Amino acid sequence: MEIEKAAEIGFCTGVRRAIDILERASRKLGPLQTLGPIVHNQQVVDKLARSGVTVAESLDQLSCRTVAISAHGVSPEVLQQAQERGLQIVDTTCPFVRRAQNAAKRLNKAGFFVIVFGDGDHREVQGVLGCAEDNGIATLKLPDLDRAKLPQRIGILSQTTQSFPAFVHFVSSFSERYVELIAELRIINTICDATRRHQQAAMGLARRVDLMLVVGSRTSANTRRLAEICSDIVETHHIEKAAEIDPRWLCERGNPHIGITAGASTPDEAINEVTQALQGVSC
Repeated sequence: MEIEKAAEIGFCTGVRRAIDILERASRKLGPLQTLGPIVHNQQVVDKLARSGVTVAESLDQLSCRTVAISAHGVSPEVLQQAQERGLQIVDTTCPFVRRAQNAAKRLNKAGFFVIVFGDGDHREVQGVLGCAEDNGIATLKLPDLDRAKLPQRIGILSQTTQSFPAFVHFVSSFSERYVELIAELRIINTICDATRRHQQAAMGLARRVDLMLVVGSRTSANTRRLAEICSDIVETHHIEKAAEIDPRWLCERGNPHIGITAGASTPDEAINEVTQALQGVSC
C-alpha cells in the first residue's frame, strides 16, 4: 500500500494566525471565550479549551469580559453590540474573510445589491451580508434569485471557501439568466488563495490514486468542499478521525495507492493519526 499526502494539506495561514492570536491572548488576559468556535474542528476547540479558551454561541451566553471574534468574522452590528457591552475584543478574523467583508461594504456603499455565492447559514456569510447592511442575499442556487426581485445594479462575490470552478459557473449562469434584467454587474473574486491551492492539490492527487481520504470536521465548509471535489474524480471518504477508517476500503483493492488531504481547519495531529492508522491496517 502506498500512502501519499496532498502537497497542500491541513491548517491554512488564517487558521494558524487565529490560533496563535488566541493562545497569546489567553496567556496575557486569562480565560476568554470565542463567539462561536474559532474554526470548525472539535479537536482544535478542545485543545484551546485546555488553555482557557472556551466557546459561547452568542453574546448573551458570555461568562467573562473578554470575547474573541472567530476566524469566520462577524457583522458590524455584532461587533458594535460587543463594544456597547464594554467587552474586551480579541479579533481573529481571517484576512481573506475581511477582504470579502470590505468588498461587500464597498458594493453596498456604491449602490449595488450584493449576492454572496455561499451558504447563508454559515457564520462567515452572515457576517459578510451584515457588512452589506443586509442589502443582499446568499445562495448556491440560481432559482433562489427568481424570488428576490433583483434591482438593476448587482455585485457578486463568494464565500471564501467555495470552489473557484463552481463560482465561475455560478457567475456565468447568472449572466445568461439575468443579463436582460440588470444594467450593471460587478464580480469580485473573494475565494481565498489557500482554498484554491488546497483544492488544486487535492484534485491533482485524486487523479493519481485509487482512493482518497479527506480528513476534517463535517461542519467545516472547506473540508466538505474538498470531499465533493475529490468524489467527482475517485472514490472518496470524508472522515473526522482515524477510528472511522474501514479496512475494507483498502483490503478490497489489494495494494492500493491512497491519497490523503485535509481541510484548512484540520490539525497536523489528526492527519498524522490517519496516516499511522493506514500503515497499521492488515488485510
